[in-house]
Amino acid sequence: MGRNIRKRRSPLTVKVIAASAAVALGGGGLLYAQMNASAHESNNSAQNYTKAASATVATISCPDVGQKLTSVPDKAKQGVATELANLDKQITEAYSRLASTRQAQANDANFVQNAIVGPLKEKRAATIDRIRIDITRVGGQFDSALSQLAACTTQAANQTTAGQGNNNGGQNNNGGQNNNNGGQNNGGQASAAPSASASTPVDVGAGGQAGNGPSAADFVDITKVAANVQGKPQNGAQASTGTFTTRCGTNQNKNHNTDNVIVAPGVTNGAHHEHDYVGNQKVNAFSTNDSLLAAPSSCQNQSDLSAYYWPVVREQNGQQEFDANALGGGKEGNVGKIITPVKAQIKYVGSPASKVVAMPQFLRIITGDAKTTTNGLANANAHWSCTGFENKVQLTQQYPICPQGSQVVRTFAFQSCWDGVNIDSANHRTHVAFADPASGVCPNGFKAIPQLTMRLVYNLAQPSIVNGQVKNAYAVDGFPEQLHKAATDHDDFISVTKNNLAATIANCINTGKKC
Repeated sequence: MGRNIRKRRSPLTVKVIAASAAVALGGGGLLYAQMNASAHESNNSAQNYTKAASATVATISCPDVGQKLTSVPDKAKQGVATELANLDKQITEAYSRLASTRQAQANDANFVQNAIVGPLKEKRAATIDRIRIDITRVGGQFDSALSQLAACTTQAANQTTAGQGNNNGGQNNNGGQNNNNGGQNNGGQASAAPSASASTPVDVGAGGQAGNGPSAADFVDITKVAANVQGKPQNGAQASTGTFTTRCGTNQNKNHNTDNVIVAPGVTNGAHHEHDYVGNQKVNAFSTNDSLLAAPSSCQNQSDLSAYYWPVVREQNGQQEFDANALGGGKEGNVGKIITPVKAQIKYVGSPASKVVAMPQFLRIITGDAKTTTNGLANANAHWSCTGFENKVQLTQQYPICPQGSQVVRTFAFQSCWDGVNIDSANHRTHVAFADPASGVCPNGFKAIPQLTMRLVYNLAQPSIVNGQVKNAYAVDGFPEQLHKAATDHDDFISVTKNNLAATIANCINTGKKC
């Protein structure tokens, strides 16, 4: 985490920060925080400062155990996946308690540590130990360093934007993995965003409809952002220049769930947020390779049974959705009207450096990171823009405010290099990689595969910033403690094909065709 130097603040500054944090912690907290700060402004005692400052805790930051796992024996995979899902559940429950105990936090500076963070550490320690048991009892090796990841920390309202500091979000040359170092420290934690103060009131009242984001600072007028899109690598002699487009609809049939069969197989609500699904129509926590092969597809090409899924986008307009009182929905801070894309363009492209090999059946890829608010930007791969601006500006850390007549665009460029052996890995990342952004060459030991790209276009009400508050806010669904930041956007994919389609896709790309 970036340095946060404690300074003596004026009573007005304390009031602003307390108000900001209270909204971040849940609807209805703003009035309480303002009253609490105002009631003690006159005596300005250290005790009363502590009470006001204690309310600035906005979220909980826990080490991502799953990202540290390098090897899990097959016989332990289900048990480990279940325990990793338990870790996520424990964090969301702790965040819920954080959001519902504002008065206790204001009255007791030690409340968060004693009643929330401390008990959470104990639960996480026990869960990590169960992961150790699952792995070692089938002969696997457990890294003892993982046991040191039980403790969590809190983040204040002015520390919750991972790596904030520029608008371009570190767009790289070819639309692949974010490689920005701006604000990212060596520990991979979120850097401190600008502190709230009387002169920078953008965070005041900016807790989103459910109290956990987005904030006004999460939006930027795209017309005021400098161009940041750079050119792609030049094609070499062996470049694969063809493309293959698959048309699978936009999820007009409202196929949603809050599962994630890749990271939490067998666990209902393993994602803690809603997904849109196109392609394979029978994807849930209990899907198997066999059931995916037997499922119907929304794709025009019925040989494409691949699962393409992403977090839904919602307009925070007060509308009650079907999941308003459900886990993964309103109960976990994902509120407002779900907006279906008006376009969902799915295209496979080639490599500027080499031919590609066909994707293996059941290859799983996750691009981006749903937990960048607390993990930092190392795996961020969000790209936000507007129609008419896509070749000029791509954003990772903020949502665009598009001009009238322009639509919001989300794009994803998945990892395009495969280790040639594994269809998944313990942390769901190390079996695939991004090519070098300058040359397009895959890392040693990896093979180029068709790169999956997706472009989602939305008609959304235009947000505006009024008195430091965002009106007509929209945001992607996410884990509640991640505060609906733009950088948490991510996308999931399982390659499932019939009738030799995977080879057809590779052949189209390698021969320079547009299929």
